Amino acid sequence: MRARVSWTLALAAFLALPPFQRDWVEEMGFGGIFRIERMRVDPALTQALRSRWDTEANAFVFPWGHMIPSLEDVSRITGLRVHGREVSGYTYPCYHDLAEQLLDLPVERRSSLVPRVALQESLGLFEAGKNGGESEDEYLERLARVSRRELASEPGPQADLDLRRFLILFLGRLLFATRGDAVHCRFLPLLTDLGEVGGYAWGSAFLAHQFDGLSASERQTSTSSFYPFLQVWAYLHLPALRRGDLTRSGLVVWQPYLGEGDEGQPWLVQARPYFGRSVWLHALNLVLPLNLFLTQRSFGLRQSVVEFLVWDRFRRPGRSFRGLHDTTDWRERAREQIEDWERKGKGVRSDATTDDAHLQAYALKYGGKVYKSARHQVDVTGEIASLRALLQSARSELERVRGTGAGGASSSRSAGGSPSLMEARLARAVLRAEEAQRHLEERERDLELAHEQAMMLQSERDQLRVQAEAAESQVAEMTRELATLRVQRPSGDQEEVIRLRAELLAQQTLARSLQQIVTDIGRSRSRSRSGVSVSRATGASVG
Repeated sequence: MRARVSWTLALAAFLALPPFQRDWVEEMGFGGIFRIERMRVDPALTQALRSRWDTEANAFVFPWGHMIPSLEDVSRITGLRVHGREVSGYTYPCYHDLAEQLLDLPVERRSSLVPRVALQESLGLFEAGKNGGESEDEYLERLARVSRRELASEPGPQADLDLRRFLILFLGRLLFATRGDAVHCRFLPLLTDLGEVGGYAWGSAFLAHQFDGLSASERQTSTSSFYPFLQVWAYLHLPALRRGDLTRSGLVVWQPYLGEGDEGQPWLVQARPYFGRSVWLHALNLVLPLNLFLTQRSFGLRQSVVEFLVWDRFRRPGRSFRGLHDTTDWRERAREQIEDWERKGKGVRSDATTDDAHLQAYALKYGGKVYKSARHQVDVTGEIASLRALLQSARSELERVRGTGAGGASSSRSAGGSPSLMEARLARAVLRAEEAQRHLEERERDLELAHEQAMMLQSERDQLRVQAEAAESQVAEMTRELATLRVQRPSGDQEEVIRLRAELLAQQTLARSLQQIVTDIGRSRSRSRSGVSVSRATGASVG
């Protein structure tokens, strides 16, 4: 089901709830979602963001550094609570009995999925399709009006049943939606006691789900989760939209929500202790790190040199929740990560006076990746700029290592000892730096030559295309003239007709030749681009 339709259905079900039920949903911390203004899906923006996602760092990779949605972003944009107990507990291989007990809905044996149609109909959403000529407001009003007839109007067991059904639809089809049409029951155990639902940090679980969705294949262009969050986050934070402060070329420091208070958002007071902290996020079998230490510059802080270590990613089952054949206690399995959440993780601090060293390390790690376009074509200008930054960093490091090596060697000789282990390491480091510098210089020359060749081929191709079009025009004119001669000239006078026919054939041959040359140049240019891509791929190992 499309994300926009899921949002409309969940909103219609919320509006159909009686006032006491809506107040309860507000107390649980879900009311802010339904006050967000409806917007269109922007798949191009979502896909562009996904292409910039680094699964190792769990952050976006841009030319100006890492960027990442934070718990404060979740709290301010969605209104979801990011404070409280971690969303953790048990997952089961089968939710059949639990679904029948708490939802009174059929679930197939050895399955964790509730049929979407059955769930919608239990809430009175029988005709989810939009009628022809019906506006969005009319569509939403009709769904809510029909749904309201099927829901209990007074507190009691039936009202609790209606609320659990609504929450499963809201969680399974909107907040934590996955690809597919059915609704998963993995959060159902947390809905057993409705009075405890509001005590969970659903906002942090939502952020973990967003990170997991971004780590999916780049070929996936659609989005099934609550898409407004990433769209609004991009509108608020991307420097191109003037929310950042461009301090100098290539360096962006942005301070989100600067000067904005907490008016109308009382939940921010309780959530503030969780802001600006690196912490593990929990959503049952999703346990992912929020690496804010990689994005210190996003808080207006100087970014010191950091080690781009490979995280020991928390081992968990795959994205498909079918096949969880064992009951798993995530509070036990992820005990260390849960304790980290209870301690509120680690605060982001910086006493660095400059972030130049970090940007050099950043360029060495990611290279030209941060300059790739949305269509994954080679951006030669950006690639060369990245290479020059890499070369400058390599030269600086080489000079530093040489200076250290000379000092170490002098100390060793003055002490009268043999070459030390440190000298050997420094010598190897010098060799590696020199080799990296040679590779980078060769790669830059290859890119520049390929760029020049591509421009020359494009110019030649444009000229030949003009000649081909002129030849085709001449062929058309001669064809018309030949047809006129056949009609008007006497049958005995054929010499002019034969001459024109021969000239016409020659022009047609020339036009075909020119078209073939244009095609060959296009193929040659494609091979040139492929050569640049290969050079880029082989050069990636240098960094």
